[in-house]
Amino acid sequence: MYARPLFVVVGIFRGILPRFPAFRDSVWPGPPWQRGRLRLYAALMNDAIKLAPETSSQAASLPQLSVVVPTFNERDNVTVLYRRLDATLKNVSWEVIFVDDNSPDGTWDVVRALARKDSRVRCIRRIGRRGLSGACIEGILASSAPYAAVMDADLQHDETQLPKMVALLQSGEAELVVGSRYIEGYKTEGFNKQRAGASAFATEIARRSLKVEIADPMSGFFMIRRDRFEQLAPQLSTQGFKILLDVVATAEGKLRAVEIPYTFGARQHGESKLDSMVALDFLGLVLAKLTNDVISLRFILFAAVGGLGLLVHLSVLFIALELFKAPFPEAQATGAIVAMTSNFILNNFLTYRDQRLKGFGILRGLLLFYLVCSVGLLANVGVAFSVYDQEPIWWLAGAAGALMGVVWNYAMSGLFVWRKR
Repeated sequence: MYARPLFVVVGIFRGILPRFPAFRDSVWPGPPWQRGRLRLYAALMNDAIKLAPETSSQAASLPQLSVVVPTFNERDNVTVLYRRLDATLKNVSWEVIFVDDNSPDGTWDVVRALARKDSRVRCIRRIGRRGLSGACIEGILASSAPYAAVMDADLQHDETQLPKMVALLQSGEAELVVGSRYIEGYKTEGFNKQRAGASAFATEIARRSLKVEIADPMSGFFMIRRDRFEQLAPQLSTQGFKILLDVVATAEGKLRAVEIPYTFGARQHGESKLDSMVALDFLGLVLAKLTNDVISLRFILFAAVGGLGLLVHLSVLFIALELFKAPFPEAQATGAIVAMTSNFILNNFLTYRDQRLKGFGILRGLLLFYLVCSVGLLANVGVAFSVYDQEPIWWLAGAAGALMGVVWNYAMSGLFVWRKR
């Protein structure tokens, strides 16, 4: 019954999207090297690069293990962690890569001081980018060792397990080793009941919805073969906090994984980075993986904010009409402005918090957002009329118009309002 209308909608979008690459690249994201001619170019470049034979002295100096540590306001912890790694990894050639999101407390400066004394310490200071998952991806891809470990800088992960994890990867028994909180032998010194309950609940959701087999896909302490990670990296999300869940879900059961228990220590300095936003990131990641990454996590959050904006619009419209007896055009305009303003605030706080506008940039961004959404409304109405002319089904036309509007607003907001600098 509805097959023909659906083909109409699909046909319209297939005709529109190629003309607007911002839509295609934002809503159906994919790194440039995965696309057509660039894949061929990358292959030719790889064939053209001929490395000189590695000498025995060079091989001896190369690290076997890269420990990637994402940081934000951890200046009191990084030196302690470095010393612990140095004491633990006596029989392993290693390096540590601190990926710092431009910490206000100057964590990156402390790391640089360590790097001047020990070449095994490296610092990646990210400006204009935030998020644990993105930091881990950048750190692992910047490493040169065959094995990469991810651990927090808060001293709660047990670095004494790293040699055991390396051994499991070297033996070929595993391609991924996870420090697990849900197997026998795990101990905790700093995991409160509230956080433990939330983690267990999220783990159960992930295992059931994404068919993840390992016991603790929410762990932030793991080690993986770098070559296997590089195969998965183009499909991973740079937003959010649950990088391991993303890795395991993307691998679709093709990673040989082994879980080992460890002792979860108590935080000594700083504050936990976990907040209510992590829960939204998690739900967004699960939804993105359920759609096979056809839609990005950021787009899901943007669309959710748009849904809330619709409720705000209708509420203001009702109040203006019923309580203030305003004429409909004025009431509708008021509702639209209030909804766009609330959407901007929520998107700045939530969807684009890693690129959050501040100071004068907020006013400038708000004005641009008004402009983008106004054009998006025209796109909404235009697509809706086009669909309705061909198939007079009101709900289908309305849905097509709304989808066109949110796609336009999302793509243009990323280009002009919250563009990366």
